[in-house]
Amino acid sequence: MTVNSVEVRHVTKRFTLRHTRSLKEMAVWKSRGRDLTNIFLALDDVALSIKQGEAVGLLGWNGSGKSTLLKLISGVMRPDIGSIGVRGRVAGLIEVGAGFHPDLTGRENVYLNGATLGMSRRQIDRLFDDIVDFSGISRFLDTEVKFYSSGMFFRLAFAVAVHTEPDVFLVDEILAVGDEPFQRIAVARIQELCKEGRTLIMVSHDLPMVERICERGVVLREGHLAYDTDITSAVRLLRETDRA
Repeated sequence: MTVNSVEVRHVTKRFTLRHTRSLKEMAVWKSRGRDLTNIFLALDDVALSIKQGEAVGLLGWNGSGKSTLLKLISGVMRPDIGSIGVRGRVAGLIEVGAGFHPDLTGRENVYLNGATLGMSRRQIDRLFDDIVDFSGISRFLDTEVKFYSSGMFFRLAFAVAVHTEPDVFLVDEILAVGDEPFQRIAVARIQELCKEGRTLIMVSHDLPMVERICERGVVLREGHLAYDTDITSAVRLLRETDRA
């Protein structure tokens, strides 16, 4: 029996865009009869199911809604209409440094971030050395993370996330932050997760890498689901729309 890890049920998400930044601007715009805000429809009635163990690339050009959809799946945001169901533990990297406190050390943030991702103190204790070894930043472990580079953030955050043994792993453009040697390690670890039967949902503009990792491609266009097909076809269709 096939089990769905993620169910996106006719989801719509809107954002209110404000055009003024000060009371003076607001007064001027209002006196001229101009709208102070307008509604941006990031996702419009999107529905899809992702099976357990699938590796899915969410594709689309800027503003298509893919990062918004990933944040909804992660639980960071909620849909305005529709619902999302996720089976099992969700972990991943949506923003560099998300879940990290700048005034705490790397060591302290391992425990903080691990707890945020649902790990117990005992689990973190057991996996701590593996997390640090994987990150490769043991020299800086007792330094406050506000002094970390974006690459160091990525290394530590990725190391914590992949050691939570997630059922659903989310990645949003984050692999572009790390240096090339660590990118290779990160991609290899993601491929291991896929082989273990974990569900992967990935957003990236690096189409060759997405083709290498994912088996299915979901293409979004202006908030609508445009294509849902195998990854090779999805990448080709996306490139064709770029030329159109």
